[in-house]
Amino acid sequence: RHEGQMTAQRQMRLGAFMRPASIHTASWRYPGQYADANFNFAHMKRFVAKLEQGRFDAFFMADHLALANMPMPALKRSATVTSFDPMILLPALAVVTEHLGLIATATTTYNEPYHVARKFASLDHISGGRAAWNVVTSANPQEAPNFGRAEHLEHDERYRLAREFYDVVTGLWDSWADDAFIRDVESGIYFDPDKLHTLNHKGKYYSVKGPLNIARPIQGWPVIVQAGSSEAGRQLAAETAEMVFAGQSELGAARSFYADVKGRAARYGRDPEHIKMLPGVFVIIGETLAEAREKKRRLDGLVHPDSCISTLSVLLGHDVSAFDLDGPLPEIPLSNAGQGGQQKLVEMAAREKMTVRQLAQHVGGSFGVLEMLGTPAMIADQMQEWFLSEACDGFNVMFPYLPGGLDEFVDLVIPELQRRGLFRREYEGTTLRENLGLPRPANRFFPA
Repeated sequence: RHEGQMTAQRQMRLGAFMRPASIHTASWRYPGQYADANFNFAHMKRFVAKLEQGRFDAFFMADHLALANMPMPALKRSATVTSFDPMILLPALAVVTEHLGLIATATTTYNEPYHVARKFASLDHISGGRAAWNVVTSANPQEAPNFGRAEHLEHDERYRLAREFYDVVTGLWDSWADDAFIRDVESGIYFDPDKLHTLNHKGKYYSVKGPLNIARPIQGWPVIVQAGSSEAGRQLAAETAEMVFAGQSELGAARSFYADVKGRAARYGRDPEHIKMLPGVFVIIGETLAEAREKKRRLDGLVHPDSCISTLSVLLGHDVSAFDLDGPLPEIPLSNAGQGGQQKLVEMAAREKMTVRQLAQHVGGSFGVLEMLGTPAMIADQMQEWFLSEACDGFNVMFPYLPGGLDEFVDLVIPELQRRGLFRREYEGTTLRENLGLPRPANRFFPA
């Protein structure tokens, strides 16, 4: 297939990764930024309206159940430490949107499957079939004491628990046949009891009787999203995910990750096309490359050194303040935090011959994710290269500041992608699955 054929056949998928505004630690200080965006619902409504104008697939809300794991000198400077509960915010945003998918993070480590199943089924009904669940296992050990636990579960154990959690949630979503609610006014029969299944799950971690007390979601199941890139994370993604938030910031590594996860999925009998790989990308747009770089320099310059060191400590799972900041990164043993992200930074520091201080400055504001800087055409060039070289199926876009970064992307980059035939001009359907090109899962207990 030559390039023209590929662009005609494949369409880029775009999510907006927000927390619930920018993920950049110092974004709230940038000139023109809404400093109170994280807790201002009027701003949230404006953001999602702009995303729909740009035909984005989804608003993807990061979440955490504790303050960030960093000391107060750094913590007091960060706007990303606090936010709305996504399961309160997203139903409200569902009412003021028509097409935008709504992805909420919910951890399997500090929730119960029944709660998660019921909330996401409710969101799917309220939104008309636009819900997605980002399955995370919690990398922040500070969450444990908020739920009566002395310490965080071990990394691979969290993933084993997550796999059973997923089985219970999806089993609960299949409690009712799609046509179970007959609502026969004449006979007075509201639902057909033969079309109700009681789960009776008994496993290593969970015992859940069921059934779920809400009708089967409009999409059958909300879309399953997953973000781990460790060995355990890749395995969970291959078995369960329909969208993967990838974390690679180098093209070769991204192509390798793409092939690995899709290859594993194929070995499970899954269609690799039904897993959409969307790396996170931090985009800064300028009229020239020099202007974009100056914006980035200005934004990162608003990050205090304390925050840089603390952010790097969190990502590596080790206190780096004790290291020689102007020396190379010493050998880092695997931690109980997120291992995929940790390994990526270790490799980057070695590849780029960065000192600890340089690595800290690199991750300080935007956490070391893939960055694309330049004019709208240059951004589109980079996205097109990744997309056509099978490093991704699209991107989860992170905006450097709001509303300006979002407005610039929708007004300038989206039209460029559309002109190249890489991105939709209109939504394909009414549900998130339809817009992503994903099938509606059959009910395992009531096959059609």
